[in-house]
Amino acid sequence: MSGKFEMYTDKAGKFRFRLKAGNGEIIAVGEAYNSKAACEKGIASVKTNAAAAPVTFVEHAA
Repeated sequence: MSGKFEMYTDKAGKFRFRLKAGNGEIIAVGEAYNSKAACEKGIASVKTNAAAAPVTFVEHAA
């Protein structure tokens, strides 16, 4: 089974997404969005940008 995005509403009524691996483990989460369309755009952005994104190490990330 491959990974999947799940979109849902949180307790505040905001739209969010999470990316789950094939084994069901959550491997990424998105921010809160005011609309379903904005959340869908966030998912599309991850799909477009993540594959080519470089990996960097940041000391003491806040």
